[in-house]
Amino acid sequence: MIYLPKSRRDWSLALLLIFYLAAGVNHFRMPALYEALVPDYLPWKSLLNLLAGIAEIVLAILLAFSTTRRFAAACLVALLLAFIPAHIWFIQQGGCPDAVALCVPAWVAWIRLLLVHPLLIAWAWWHYKFDNV
Repeated sequence: MIYLPKSRRDWSLALLLIFYLAAGVNHFRMPALYEALVPDYLPWKSLLNLLAGIAEIVLAILLAFSTTRRFAAACLVALLLAFIPAHIWFIQQGGCPDAVALCVPAWVAWIRLLLVHPLLIAWAWWHYKFDNV
């Protein structure tokens, strides 16, 4: 039998879990895309990409369990905050840090930083704040 979420919070949690599981897997499927987002001033781009992918997968799995859900949501917030310098660097590169792997208009980089990223942080924070309420 397939479990279907019953409430908005359950649907939101299911989507959050799927989103970060897919994002984590994508770090392994398309490493060049994610490595292009790692600022040049950071060493070991490939290792950082793999660690970010592993973290996203592990945290997605931890979201599935009520005993680890708040911890996972808090860690997602921290992970997203840690990604902010990469978004700033992406803007500094004009949205095109690597023309082969990744190149978007500069306004897309700004939208990612000023709109998408805060929404992702708020989404994870909401599950941290209101889990088991």
